[in-house]
Amino acid sequence: MLLAFDVGNTTIAIGLFRGRSLVKSWKIRTDSDKTSDEYGAILLNLMQVAELKAGEISGAIISSVVPPLTPVIEEVCRSYFGQTALVVGPGLKTGMPILYENPFEVGADRITAAVAAFEKYGGPAIVVDFGTATTFDAVSAKGEYLGGAIAPGIQIAAEALTLKTARLPRVEIRKPKRAIGRTTVASMQSGLYFGYIGLVTNTIGEIRKELGGPVRVVATGGFGGQIAPELPAIEAYEPDLVLEGLRIIYERNRDAEP
Repeated sequence: MLLAFDVGNTTIAIGLFRGRSLVKSWKIRTDSDKTSDEYGAILLNLMQVAELKAGEISGAIISSVVPPLTPVIEEVCRSYFGQTALVVGPGLKTGMPILYENPFEVGADRITAAVAAFEKYGGPAIVVDFGTATTFDAVSAKGEYLGGAIAPGIQIAAEALTLKTARLPRVEIRKPKRAIGRTTVASMQSGLYFGYIGLVTNTIGEIRKELGGPVRVVATGGFGGQIAPELPAIEAYEPDLVLEGLRIIYERNRDAEP
């Protein structure tokens, strides 16, 4: 089985693939203070509950946007599963040309999600990832990564309201019953929810204009399941898009080995 890690700023998504099938996935909180032994113990416990054995792991791959944690997760793969993990980054074959002015600046998760979206839906395509930040990534009809846009995630926006104002409380992010809020909480929920839909809709629209022609729009990320149904422009929500991209990249590198 292939062990895949998507190390994000808020959560780490872990997937186990048997061939092309994702047989199990988990999400745990990102904690840069945890050691490889702590992460290893957590993962072994999760696998035990799922009745999966460490000895079944035959490969590993990591996408990480938290540099201090990358070697920690690499050590987990070595010490607990006997695998030298591939790390998405310079030198690893993705099969997708990156046309960013400085390719080293692009987050590994953005490239990985773009690879999976193009593999499944073709191009041109826009990938919207509703994570800690909300990212918009454009892929050409030829399968080239063109770049995109980065906006604060909806949770960051909600926290900023609380931290930067004296009297606004923390609120649950959910769709309010009406746009005209009659309490402070309802007003904040309206501004966050409907304002965020406007931000995403307009950004997709502007990118679509530059791509031209029919464009596939795919969403992923933690808040995607809640927000995507409100956006007619988004045709599919793929919660495991980055994990699927990791599987694809792993296979391309394995097949490229002499």
